Amino acid sequence: MNEVKDIETRFLQFQLESGIIGRSVAIRQIFETIEQVAPSDIAVLIVGESGTGKELVARAIHQRSKRAEKPLIIVNCGAIPEGIIESELFGHEKGAFTGAVGMRKGFFEMANGGTVFLDEIGEMPLNAQVKILRVLEGKEFSRVGSSETRKTDVRIIAATNRTLEREVRNGNFRQDLYFRLRAVTIEIPPLRGRKEDIPLLARSFAKKFVKEYHIDFQGFDHSAFQVMGNYHWPGNIRELKNLIESIIIIEKGQKINDQIILKHLDSYTQEIRNLPIPVHRPTEEVEREFIYRALLDLKNEISQLREIILTRLFPPKRLKGWEGDHQIIFPHEDAEIVEDEMTDEVKPIPSLPEMERKLIEETLIRFNGNKRKAAASLRISERTLYRKIKEYNLKF
Repeated sequence: MNEVKDIETRFLQFQLESGIIGRSVAIRQIFETIEQVAPSDIAVLIVGESGTGKELVARAIHQRSKRAEKPLIIVNCGAIPEGIIESELFGHEKGAFTGAVGMRKGFFEMANGGTVFLDEIGEMPLNAQVKILRVLEGKEFSRVGSSETRKTDVRIIAATNRTLEREVRNGNFRQDLYFRLRAVTIEIPPLRGRKEDIPLLARSFAKKFVKEYHIDFQGFDHSAFQVMGNYHWPGNIRELKNLIESIIIIEKGQKINDQIILKHLDSYTQEIRNLPIPVHRPTEEVEREFIYRALLDLKNEISQLREIILTRLFPPKRLKGWEGDHQIIFPHEDAEIVEDEMTDEVKPIPSLPEMERKLIEETLIRFNGNKRKAAASLRISERTLYRKIKEYNLKF
């Protein structure tokens, strides 16, 4: 009995410290695996869709390891341009390449004694994978532009939203590195696979944002959780967190019910919320879905705004009906003419590529050209953002 209580206490403490919230079987299994592997130096591969909380799991492993007092360096492999990834990871010597005006330590050197978390390792180019394997096997590396071998004592934790077995078969990922990384594999289920955790997560996020924004919050109605339970959450926990933040702010703390949830879920995702979604999808496909969801939402907002403007400028006339007190609503008699007259002035809703270009451009302006922040806001990788900038010939 005491042992059960002790496990439960540790589990609750784990949730408070790590931010990994849930009571599902999957979360308990993740907790048990972290407790088992954290004290060792074994390599860990964390597998899960984008937005499921892979970084939180990596942090929890580091915090419970003997390296907890040493650095944890998080590297987003998909955000670093291929041409400089080796320099970022392993450092370079002065003059190693154009622009190398001085010596620079890489992430593995800076993390000596600690942990390096390689997020989205499936996007790492093959030439860098060879050097990662060298660090795993011999704890050694060389800076770019140097033949000197250096030692580093780091633990490697990797994460991916790709199916690495498929990447190995396609020649995009080294088999030997895959075998070394998967010594222990932690699979994080998508949010739609642990729906019993949604109320806990929603309340946790609400508590955080209410405190942050100093809002008097009236809580959740049960109907809100029913709607959230029927939704497929393509963006997983990240999407739920963003939704709760938006609702808390926009609805000014009023009690959240099913209608409020539906109002804040864009029309595109509402239409497909009951359709099956492939669990393992290429990163490009997931990122494209996020962009087009944002664009469709923007397109709907433009249409709604146009309707509001027309309604306010030319309100319908109410005429008394022939019988009783019933009222028959007729549109403004000039409405059709006015709309025809406005046709040349009102711009048509732009195409999706035009809207995508505008969305990316405005996001970059908003973040003063900071591509990392812009990519995070758009929920795409920095590499994809660079490609879109080039594709649309944006000057950033």
